[in-house]
Formats: sequence, C-alpha cells, structure tokens
Amino acid sequence: MSILAVKDLTIHIGAARPVDGISFDIAAGECFTLLGESGCGKSMTALGIMRLLPAAAQVASGSVSFEGTELLALPESGMRDMRGGGIGMIFQEPATSLNPVLTVGRQIVEALELHGGLQGAAARARAEDLLDQVGIPDPRRRLDEYPFQLSGGLRQRVMIAIALAGAPRLLIADEPTTALDVTIQAQVLDLLDELRRQQGMALLLITHDLGVVARMADRVGVMYAGQLVEEAPRRAFFSQPAHPYSVRLFAALPDAERRGGRLATIPGSVPAADVRHEGCRFAERCCEVMPQCRQAPPPWREVDAMQRVRCFLPGAAPGVAAEVGAGGAAFAAEAKPLLEVADLKVHFPIRRGILRRAVGAVRAVDGMSLQLKPGRTLALVGESGCGKTTAGKAMLQLLRPTAGSVRLDGVELTTRSTSELRPLRAKMQMVFQDPFASLNPRLRIGDIIAEGMQALSVGGGDAAAKVGPLLEQVGLRADMVSRYPHEFSGGQRQRIAIARALAVKPQLLICDEPTSALDVSVQAQILNLLSDLQRELKLAYLFITHNIAVVDYLAHDVAVMYLGRVVERGSADEVLRHPRHPYTQALLAAVPRIDGVGREVVKLAGDMPSPANPPAGCHFHPRCPLADANCQRAYPAETLFGATHAVRCIKAV
Repeated sequence: MSILAVKDLTIHIGAARPVDGISFDIAAGECFTLLGESGCGKSMTALGIMRLLPAAAQVASGSVSFEGTELLALPESGMRDMRGGGIGMIFQEPATSLNPVLTVGRQIVEALELHGGLQGAAARARAEDLLDQVGIPDPRRRLDEYPFQLSGGLRQRVMIAIALAGAPRLLIADEPTTALDVTIQAQVLDLLDELRRQQGMALLLITHDLGVVARMADRVGVMYAGQLVEEAPRRAFFSQPAHPYSVRLFAALPDAERRGGRLATIPGSVPAADVRHEGCRFAERCCEVMPQCRQAPPPWREVDAMQRVRCFLPGAAPGVAAEVGAGGAAFAAEAKPLLEVADLKVHFPIRRGILRRAVGAVRAVDGMSLQLKPGRTLALVGESGCGKTTAGKAMLQLLRPTAGSVRLDGVELTTRSTSELRPLRAKMQMVFQDPFASLNPRLRIGDIIAEGMQALSVGGGDAAAKVGPLLEQVGLRADMVSRYPHEFSGGQRQRIAIARALAVKPQLLICDEPTSALDVSVQAQILNLLSDLQRELKLAYLFITHNIAVVDYLAHDVAVMYLGRVVERGSADEVLRHPRHPYTQALLAAVPRIDGVGREVVKLAGDMPSPANPPAGCHFHPRCPLADANCQRAYPAETLFGATHAVRCIKAV
C-alpha cells in the first residue's frame, strides 16, 4: 500500500509551470528517486508536497495524499503537525538550512518539543542519542556547538538528525550528498539506507547522480521539464533505459574506457518553465525525434511489466555509441617538467590574546612535492579540508608559501616580488570552483575576458576584438559579449571562466573543482571542452577534484592528498587500478558505481583531523583499518613501487 500518492500535481509561478502534471507513489520502506538535470522541477515537487513553496508559487491542481490524508486540503496548523512528524525533509544545502545563531542541540530539541513531546533533560538526552545514531563523534560536545563549527558532512548529519527527531514515516532528501566528498557521501547514504530498512521509513531521494541512484533506489522516476518521462525499477532502468533522455544521461558519464575520446552530450538545455509545448518536451534535444514528436504530447507506454516511458518510439531508445580514445599520454614521459613543486608548505598562524601572539598554526599544506609535464593532466584528489585548493593558490602565488619551492618552466616563483610575477601571470591561470562568485557581476562578459589581456598586455592590438573568437572556442556565441554573468547557466558561466583564463595564452591551467556542482550532461560538455583545448593548445592541467570518475576519464597522472601531504602518486592506471595506500583504497571503495560492482568497502572512522593539530606519526592512522603502534611513531617515508608509483605507508604492499 502506498504511503504517499502524488497525482497530476501542477505548480504555477505566474506563467511558468515548473511542475506540470507529475504522478507517482511510494510504498512504506521503499526508496523512490527523482532523477534529472537542474531546472527539471525535482526540488519544486518536493516543496509542493511539503507545502513550502515560495510566495509567488501555487499548486494549481492535483492531489498529494499521505497515509490517506489529502495534504493540499489541510489547514496550515494541520500541515505544521505533519511536517517533521509524518514527513521529514533534508534540504540540499545544510549551511543555509540550519539556524546559525542556535546551537545544534537547541535545533534538535526544538523538533523534539514540537513532535516528540519531550522537554528539558529528556529532550537533550534524546538529541544526544540522535547525533550518535547518525554517526557524529562525541555527540555530547557537539550539542553545544554552532553549525559553523562543523564540517559539511557533519552539518548534513545534523540535518538528518533533525529530520528524524519526529520519527517520520516518509523522508524527503533533496540532493543530500551533492557537495560532499565520496567518503562522507558513502557514510550519509549508508546511514539513510540503514534507517530506511530498520524503521520501515519511505524515502523520496532527489538527485542528478546516477551512481547514487544505483546504490539507493528501488524505483526510479526520470523527470524532464516538469514531467516524468520514464518510471522503472532500478534493475530494469540500469539494464535498459527506455527514454532517449535517460540513454543520453548514461552516455554522458565519464569513465576510463572513454579516456582520449569524447563524451556524448545532450545539445541545448532544459527549456524554461514558461515555454509552452505542443509535442514532446525533449524533442528539440532528441536525436531520435520524429514528426509526430512535435505535434502532440507522447502518451505513457508500457515497456515491461513495471517499466513505462513517455515516448513515441516503438521500443526502448537505442544506445549512444561512445567515441573511445586510446587514452595515451599527450607528451612523452621523458619531457621536461613544466611545473615542479618541492616541499611546499602553507601555514596559517593561530593568534590569540590582546597582543595577537601566534600560539600555533594551521598546517594547510605541509610538505607537498609533485611534477607536471606539458600537455598532461595531473589530478589532485582528496577530501575537503585536505589542502588541495590552498596548494593550487600557493603554486600560482595567490597565497605566499611558508616554505618550499615552486618552479614554472624552470623559473623559481617563490622568491619573485609582486611586480616580478606580473609578466609570468600570463603563463599560469586558474579556473575557480564557483564561476558565479569569480565573475564580476557588474561587468559584461566581454569586459571580463578582455580585462586580463589588457592588464598583462597580451596579444597586442584591440583586446575586445579577440573576445568573440575566444567565446566561440569554448562553445559560446560571439554575440554574447554584451551579456552579464547572471544571464547564463552554470555550465555557460564555467565556459566563460575558462575563456577568461585562456585569453592570456597560458601554459598551465589550475582547475579547482570545475564540474563539482554541474549536471552530468553539462559536465560532459566541460570535460570535452577541456580535452579539446589540451590537444589544440598543448595545455597542462592541474585538476583539483574529488570526483573519481572525472579523474579516470581526464587525468594522465594522479596525486592523492591527505591533511596537507601527498600520500600516493603515480599514473592514473597505477593509482586507480592498483591503489596501495589505505586512504586511496577507501576513496575508491566509496565511489557509487552504476554497474553495482565495487571494491571491497573500506570503512573510515570519523572525519579528517584538524590541520591545526595533526596526529603524530602517519596522519591517517586514527582512521586507518590497518594501523598499529608503529604507525604512530614517525611519518612514513616514500616507498617506490615502480618508476612513477610512490606511496607513503609502512603497510603498503
């Protein structure tokens, strides 16, 4: 029997219809996933179910029944009892969902007082139990901490604890792992799955990550432009996706087999919510489009016993052939390094007292060494907080290192003054993680791109005349030069950031998580672009990421970073196929796979220690399943397992 039944739900925001007649149901103990790109209406559907829509939005028609109660007919007082009690929700961004001026304990106790009838010491004891249940270490101390004192993974767990405080029978999780590292993502998904099975709780999981769907879903609903276009059990969906949109999502996934080739992309973008459709909503982007697709909306059609699709094709959509590349190195292995980093350290002093004396230091980067050759991609991977971004900025001298050496094409950068570095800036550029935050909102993109050329006197002549060809080089139109950053999608803004970096003709490009928040189809476009530019311009990439699938597709070499130091380095095949450090093995084991086949899971205890107080000996030993007393005595020396494969672990074999 269904615990939640949604029928023909339609939501209007003025002339826009972000949700336009969606129907599905969820049984007790079942996980139903809504899958699709940003802008398809997934989050708006969840907000409509919870009746938390923004002021301008309204439910125009439809029904939402929870345990036989029509939610849309309830008064607000009745709906307040339902929220948190019958239905819990985990929002996409815990940093903005948690109250920054209330302690974690107070926010959980508030939910217990409203929905559990607990007060005082009993409520606090139950809050501590909930934090322990969701895997937060030292829960008694954490109760009195504020959200800003917690990592992203811990904040997400606090959100889960608050959602569970009312013992809900249905939990809605909106992209609960989007910005989390693979290890923390694995812990959160394991927790949700365990709670679902133990308590018989239904789970509505909203995501655009096919790996998460493969790991969690019982049934899958694919959403596009406000409607469901395919619904199927997990096994049927992954063995034979039926809708052309579903097939294209699979084809856009990066993996090692496509290294050196091109990823399949979906042309165009999700249509705006105010566009009126006479036929199939996917017709403008579909490679199998037929005349009738543009004339009338396709009806639901049964593909199998429990799989149905909204499409005119007589059978399942044909697969997309991937262009498989050789995956070879762009340059010979004996080429001279372009970037050489030796024993790089970046320490931030901790100052206290009236005189602001230094009482310690945050060792963000603590002795890092690596080399990057022309035309190659070195992936720097690790959890958030390990020092990847700080290292990248220190290499470009955007942060001055505390110690160590950084040489670019044989030139030592750390000893150069600001004025001496200026002519060298054209050789090295950075693409930041958040393109919207790194683009000046007051400037048109033509001015943004031309600014670097003018400041560094690159190319000569009229810089504005060179902007149009640069935009076309990254897949945008030259006539877009007069637009502002807010007029572009996330993927387009990332292309603008890449065009700005390329404008000064660099040799080295440091890419800091350039695809972390992008849909799989947009991610494929950016990865194809980076791959094309590397072949055409002989660029070297330092690619900072925690997305192992992207590393497998794009990288020639890999360096794994933990608490400010590189613990394993080598070629992509050596590190990803034959990992020797326990931390690398744990990272790879935590990656959700769409084929359901994974390595033996390596469980990591707790979170990364503070770089202000790193553990003695091997920094990884408090979380390592292989650690013993020897691991606490001294930091391990580098052990070579071949010409390029090096590991810092006394247990490595």
